[in-house]
Amino acid sequence: MAIQGAIPVEFSTVFPAGAYALGVEAITDFETKKPQLDKDTGQPLWAVDVIDADPEARGKAKSVKVKVSADVCPTLPDEVPGLPFRPVEFDHMAVMPYVDDNGRRPRVAYSLRAKGVKTPGTSGGGRRSAPAPAAKDAAAA
Repeated sequence: MAIQGAIPVEFSTVFPAGAYALGVEAITDFETKKPQLDKDTGQPLWAVDVIDADPEARGKAKSVKVKVSADVCPTLPDEVPGLPFRPVEFDHMAVMPYVDDNGRRPRVAYSLRAKGVKTPGTSGGGRRSAPAPAAKDAAAA
């Protein structure tokens, strides 16, 4: 099969109504207690807590984490006055399917990855959390 690893997707495909970030934190390896590293780039992974702006999103689909690989903690765009979260877009998004067997029945689930965070509507030169590495254009597994 030609597809191995994460599948590149557009931000608008994953979040057609937009997305809001609540915060960002380092992802720590459970066993070693050290920062978890991206298998392809070797960069640390950061989890951005995201609320899907789609009014039809419910339950687990309403709140997700997007893993961002970057050398430093991603800087989120400015807050919207009066709201507790920030509108965001992600650069170089990818989706990684996996089997979640933690429930009563195994199910296919998806891990969302990105190479950067930016203010909605800005082009590649806008305010970004981390530049995308030149060698890779899809997010890592």
